[in-house]
Amino acid sequence: MIKVYFERVVPLTADPLWTAARLTQSGSPYVLYEDSSAISVALGAIAEVIVDPDTVQLRYRESETSTFWYDDPLPVVASMLDEIPMTGWRAYGWAAFELAQPQVGTGTLLHLVVPSQEVRLCAGVAVLRATTPAELDSLAALVSADVPEPSFAAVPVDVRQPDTYSDSVAAAVSEIQRGLLQKVILCRTVTVPDIDLVGTYVTGRRANTPARSYLLNLGGIEVAGFSPETVVGVNPDGRVHTQPLAGTRALTGDPEVDHTLRADLLTDPKEIFEHAISVRLAVDELTSLCTPGSVVVEEFMDVLERGTVQHLASRVAGTLPADRGPWDAFRALFPAITASGIPKAAAFESIRRHEPHRRGLYSGAVMTIDHTGSLDTALVLRSVFRRDGETWLCAGAGIVSQSDPAREFEETCEKLASVARFLVPTATAHPVPPQSSQSP
Repeated sequence: MIKVYFERVVPLTADPLWTAARLTQSGSPYVLYEDSSAISVALGAIAEVIVDPDTVQLRYRESETSTFWYDDPLPVVASMLDEIPMTGWRAYGWAAFELAQPQVGTGTLLHLVVPSQEVRLCAGVAVLRATTPAELDSLAALVSADVPEPSFAAVPVDVRQPDTYSDSVAAAVSEIQRGLLQKVILCRTVTVPDIDLVGTYVTGRRANTPARSYLLNLGGIEVAGFSPETVVGVNPDGRVHTQPLAGTRALTGDPEVDHTLRADLLTDPKEIFEHAISVRLAVDELTSLCTPGSVVVEEFMDVLERGTVQHLASRVAGTLPADRGPWDAFRALFPAITASGIPKAAAFESIRRHEPHRRGLYSGAVMTIDHTGSLDTALVLRSVFRRDGETWLCAGAGIVSQSDPAREFEETCEKLASVARFLVPTATAHPVPPQSSQSP
């Protein structure tokens, strides 16, 4: 039997950010996702699609099916989503960096959930969806509840902890100069004390200017982040776009200093080269996918301010042919050029040599996809992660032949500050709304 959502639109008088954040405390799993038009909150699960290194699982209500995959799991994912007997579905979730190289991946590679309850906050209203009238009533009460936002007290952490990052950068520069690759993004990890994830998200989002933001608890991992860029987006009409950011300077808040840094960014040969080759690869990837002649660079080498840094940014777009869909676009562009390297295969090998741990969700994607073919994916950067009692930050820098290890370390510190300045300790209490009833 085909199931439908019950829907209701209610006025929103409270702050959308705080309303969305506190709704995540009404149950799990949850995914909060902010795109350019709305803040959405997915609660509970009607269905889940999970990709492991050899199988794709579909969990729907009380049933579970599992299918082996071989060359590419994404066609199986698309097929399973289409099999869910739910009209108007919209899935939320994440993809690990290792999804791009599943033959060497471990652990879950992709996890999507079709929620039992959903809230979209935009233009002064909340659009509610739930699978039963009782759930809808409960959800409306949660959205309308008068819950004041606490005064969260952030405690910054030191991100200049000694490590071997500069040594890894020097080794990568040597590899590039020997012709093994053109560019690689290497990251460093900073362990931090446990935090109030909701408080950190609210505090950090108010201080950042992301392209996308997210707060989630799904598949055993919790993440709050303020993504500076998208990996790939697809509109229902088949228009596909990507937004590579490469080239970085600090954003201090002092207009005179920031103007000087911006001018330096726009004239630095290393930064311009790093950005240009990233845009070139984005054009190549879209050209291999899109209708001939449709790929264009809509914006080139603008400067975007993202939290504590400013980036060189471009936007490349094209049109999918009739026989291609959103998962084809995702396959072609994931992982982001600006989180992997050029060429990607050689960059993956360099990353495995120089990074001691699996990246997991860092430099992967948080995403939404729906029945119309609309896809939106945020690059997972500027984020704080929590899993199995551990909490950590990650940041990377683009390494090319002209890179200076000390400068690349400094760049990671500038990026880490976008999150590290806004960590709220777990001791900071905040009101939790009553539990809503959710379908299993």
